[in-house]
Amino acid sequence: MSEAIWVAGEVLIDLIPRGGERVAIVGGGPANTAKALARLGFDSYFIDGLSTDKYGEQARAELLADGVKLDYTLTSSNPTCLATVTLDENGNASYDFLIDGTATFEFNDTWLPDPTHPPAVLHLGTLATIVEPGATNLFNWAKSVKAPLVFDPNIRSSVVSDRARYQQIVEKWATISSVIKMSDDDLAWLYPEMDFRSAAENFISEKTQLVVITKGASGLAGFTEDGEVSVPGVKVEVVDTVGAGDTVGAILVEAIVKYGLDNLVGATLESTLNRAAAAAAITCSRAGANPPTLKELEGY
Repeated sequence: MSEAIWVAGEVLIDLIPRGGERVAIVGGGPANTAKALARLGFDSYFIDGLSTDKYGEQARAELLADGVKLDYTLTSSNPTCLATVTLDENGNASYDFLIDGTATFEFNDTWLPDPTHPPAVLHLGTLATIVEPGATNLFNWAKSVKAPLVFDPNIRSSVVSDRARYQQIVEKWATISSVIKMSDDDLAWLYPEMDFRSAAENFISEKTQLVVITKGASGLAGFTEDGEVSVPGVKVEVVDTVGAGDTVGAILVEAIVKYGLDNLVGATLESTLNRAAAAAAITCSRAGANPPTLKELEGY
């Protein structure tokens, strides 16, 4: 595949507990998605600020090693954003972030790529959509990119704890999003009084054509104007869940390019979700954000 994909958002360093120590692992939802797309064979262009500090160099080296293109990154002397990760008994991750003054959120018009030469798909999400002033700059830029936008809020309530404020942010991004992908935990936190189907249907509008909800081991559900399509999860021995949802985002981008957004309904959507479930399971079977290659997904 030679179609260009733009992935905008943060790359950061996850400080993950391992063997009584904390190990520095390259993370950040958008960076994970960019890696997953590169491993699927796409020209995956990552858009973020990259620090010249040791963590920034670590991130740069790993992204390049996976084939991610860094033509649209900003080189900055500001430090890299750090996330201290805590894993529960099921391998589920929670995060505490060091954000202020980092290179990671320096989004502005002086360096963001020219929107008049758009990619096949733009994928965008996580902290970059809530950390100001970069988030507003990124939103205004994304509005002008004439390509399907896949939005992954990837809720981080430790950064914005005001639920009503977070709802406003997500709903603003939804107005320009073609696809929204969220986990069931994120949706439950964002709309605690609303069932998943109703919440998804509220996002389905003239712009938003598809909402995908990931449900961990229970699988995925996709919602369009045509109704709901659900698939079971793929059983696997979970090491941790880091990057699983980000991998699903990459599979959705792949499907948009392969089938066209308008065709992601019915059996085509079902096959896409089954492939996403398999890809997420592979990611969960190994430590950190380590998405599958195209070859590993043969048969799905």
